[in-house]
Amino acid sequence: MVKIAVSGVKGKMGSRILDLAKEDPELSIAGEFDVDGDAEKAIGPCDCLIEFTSPKATIEHLAICEKYIKAIVIGTTGLSDEEKAKIKKVSEKIPVVFSPNMSVGVNVLFRLVEESARVLGSEYEISILEAHHAEKKDVPSGTAKEMERIVKSAKADADVAISSVREGEIVGEHTITFESDVDLLEITHSAKTRDIFAQGALKAAKFLAGRKSGLFTMKDVLGL
Repeated sequence: MVKIAVSGVKGKMGSRILDLAKEDPELSIAGEFDVDGDAEKAIGPCDCLIEFTSPKATIEHLAICEKYIKAIVIGTTGLSDEEKAKIKKVSEKIPVVFSPNMSVGVNVLFRLVEESARVLGSEYEISILEAHHAEKKDVPSGTAKEMERIVKSAKADADVAISSVREGEIVGEHTITFESDVDLLEITHSAKTRDIFAQGALKAAKFLAGRKSGLFTMKDVLGL
């Protein structure tokens, strides 16, 4: 049994993570809190914190996890390079899963993007279109940035155009297009509900059980 704490429980992601965790016989809720709650009191009794909040709050909660030697799953997006460096440093003391997208499907998408970028030649123009609900603040999304990073790691001179849409209640849609004069390859992932992210986060919490330290991604969790 893994004892988890959940932050941001009044938010869309936090509340759904909490609901699904209550249905999972392998998990127990040791603590829950929102922006006005006592984070330290909630994190203290847990084995692992699941964190989907703001960059500022995430770094504050990371410090509490470091203090009490607790694992943490971070799904927060929009983090700066300095904040990411802090996460990496703290992972030397505690186990951390940090991923721009917790969805199993999106992480398969990452793998397909990597293979496509590696195989297709320079005659292909590459573009990414991402769409999310109107309240999502970071533009482009962390997932789109990761797709761009994967392309450029496979093809250093690639020029990747990213377009973003923020409207309505779109959960999350990502399409990458490889287009030449003779053909076009599109790979798309569309999230139907936030459950895919919540399920991935809970899977990540179980993955960290018993680990002492280290920085992991969903690729590690899923064995990709």
